[in-house]
Amino acid sequence: MLNYSEIDSILRALVEPTRRQILERLSRGPATVSQLAEPFGMTFAAVLQHLQVLEACGLIRSEKIGRVRTCRIEPGGLAPLADWIAERRIPAERQLDRLGQILADTDQSPPKVQDQEKDEQT
Repeated sequence: MLNYSEIDSILRALVEPTRRQILERLSRGPATVSQLAEPFGMTFAAVLQHLQVLEACGLIRSEKIGRVRTCRIEPGGLAPLADWIAERRIPAERQLDRLGQILADTDQSPPKVQDQEKDEQT
């Protein structure tokens, strides 16, 4: 069963554009907090707050070696959200497949009597 509080925290983290940009950057490889802060023009403390939100919901992890904190993507971090989406997508796809089959069956039905009479007159 899905943990909805986990999904909620991931969605809350992803709603912020800065956090999504941080995740984009980390998807290319690990980075230090200083490297992550560089393009945003915000204080180091503000970037740390964003990183704390991302780490709290399991999207990233960080480690501190000496004075340098390095962050990286958590490989399974988006899995709960992906599972939730998949559980909603599969029934919807089945319904669309069924509709497609109904439409295909309708296209293959024999012509109506009126259509046959018109064909015979021409």
